[in-house]
Amino acid sequence: MAERIASLKGIAKQIRTQIIEMIFKAQSGHPGGSLSATDLLAVLYFDQMRVDPQSPEWPDRDRFVLSKGHACPVWYATLALRGYFPLEELGTLRQLGSKLQGHPVKNKCPGVDATTGSLGVGFAQAVGFALDARLSGKDYKAYAVLGDGEIQEGIVWEAANTAGQRGLDNLIIIIDQNGLQNDGFCKDIMAVGDTEQKFRAFGWQTARINGHRIEEILPALELARASKGRPYCIVADTIKGKGVSFMENIRAWHGKAPSAEQRAQALKEIQEAL
Repeated sequence: MAERIASLKGIAKQIRTQIIEMIFKAQSGHPGGSLSATDLLAVLYFDQMRVDPQSPEWPDRDRFVLSKGHACPVWYATLALRGYFPLEELGTLRQLGSKLQGHPVKNKCPGVDATTGSLGVGFAQAVGFALDARLSGKDYKAYAVLGDGEIQEGIVWEAANTAGQRGLDNLIIIIDQNGLQNDGFCKDIMAVGDTEQKFRAFGWQTARINGHRIEEILPALELARASKGRPYCIVADTIKGKGVSFMENIRAWHGKAPSAEQRAQALKEIQEAL
């Protein structure tokens, strides 16, 4: 287990490095929420999910939806490191004609199962994937990562109610609870209260973890995968900009590219953490 955890931590650091590099080159993008979700995606793609990078459309693959689509740099970096496309393509982020657009686009980028960006819509698509698996007799799981600012959207609770009513135990979502959104702290913009309690009210099983501790992410996802009868929501406490000191918990880094000096400092801090 120790070796497994160490490997995943190393992968997460590689993902963070690529996030900084691609956003710096594009001089556009969303580093804060990408960095907060990094450890979650590292565990999902390199340990938990049933996927085949050489066959992205494999019918029996687990589905993944990044419902907080603006944080796509973390998804693109993860997919590239997992082998879905060459790492050098990360340098085309947000360029005209690139498969790596500012929000994920299905059928444009290998491994992207759902076009997202309009907040909450990705979660609804994940519910649809879970329903499709049940209706078609497939045993794949549907996963989604949502932001805590995103769950202010009404469609989130419509989708949550549907999943609870249907008892979709093949659906697992993670709330990337970093406390910040574009305009400030979530609690100041529109507080949603006790997220776990709300999902339980809609018929979900829930857990709460530190979203940067691989030691907590792994067992939480394994328990969620094995659970029966109800969909599963993991509330992951995270830090926006995690891994780069001057970005951590700072609203301005929701959607801003680093300067050359900031890039150098960020990469130095990430490498030193290795």
